[in-house]
Amino acid sequence: MLLGTAFVAALGGLNQTTYGAANFVERYLSAIADDDLATAITTPGVALDDDELTAMGVPTDISTAMLRSDVIDAGPEDVRIVDDVKHEDGTHTVTASYRLDTAILQTSFEIRAIDPLYGLLNRWEFIESPLAVVDVTAAHNPLFTVGDLTLDTRATKSGDELAAFTQTAPYLAIAPAAYEFGFSDTLVAAVPVPLATEPGVRAAVTVDAQPTADFVKRVQTQVDSYLDGCAAQTVLQPSGCPFGIEIDDRVLGDPVWSIVTYPPVTLTAGETAFEMPATDGMAHISVEVQSLFDGDKSQLEEDRPFRLALSATIRPDGSIAIQLQQTS
Repeated sequence: MLLGTAFVAALGGLNQTTYGAANFVERYLSAIADDDLATAITTPGVALDDDELTAMGVPTDISTAMLRSDVIDAGPEDVRIVDDVKHEDGTHTVTASYRLDTAILQTSFEIRAIDPLYGLLNRWEFIESPLAVVDVTAAHNPLFTVGDLTLDTRATKSGDELAAFTQTAPYLAIAPAAYEFGFSDTLVAAVPVPLATEPGVRAAVTVDAQPTADFVKRVQTQVDSYLDGCAAQTVLQPSGCPFGIEIDDRVLGDPVWSIVTYPPVTLTAGETAFEMPATDGMAHISVEVQSLFDGDKSQLEEDRPFRLALSATIRPDGSIAIQLQQTS
């Protein structure tokens, strides 16, 4: 009799502590803090089915790529259960306080009992999944990084969507957690953007990729090469070029062009590409001419100003495509 009473008392103690509602929430938060996302996402009530995803207004094939270790920047620390309210229907509202990065936060979780373990020990699940949805806008470059992961916002897209200069895609993310989004490679870089996810809340972040100095240098090289090709044409009006000259006198010999000043390339993001505004340059022509009036011969030396604008995009193979625009 005493043994049975002791067993029941011990079982009751376990169900109030180790297998209690408050401990269920604490274990979930601790798993995130330990970057043990495999445990966190398999906690009962965390996973979302197709009906729940549809009700949230997100596609059923939403990316789960962020639900892995080495992605979060920080998890909840100094976790403390500040309240555990049991309701008449047996559900619990468990409120936890924790530190996320430098912020002190408090979240209430609604949980309910499910079939007990071995028919004896309490088991619980979240009534509403604590997962967050993060809408990532990758501006001017489809790739972004979060933690040690590099993702492509075009992964589930097709057709014309693939060509968009700015892409947006939703991702499931563990919450609460702190993330850092960014991107950096040879051609574009984005300033890192921090984001803290809240359980069950949809958030948005923009990774704003801008051209690097190397990108600008490569475009400058292409512009200079194009203008050198124009200068190599021994005609008064080089074909497809932003400069030329009309001469009323007779031209003796081949005109010789040179570039005095190459337009310095500057790039900013436009609607569909990185753009350089109309920028001044200077060409020079040297050619011998003969006056139609009196037959005098002279050497014409003249600077010819011009303006050049362009747009630049990055091809899938990483090369740069530029579209030149001559302006008056």
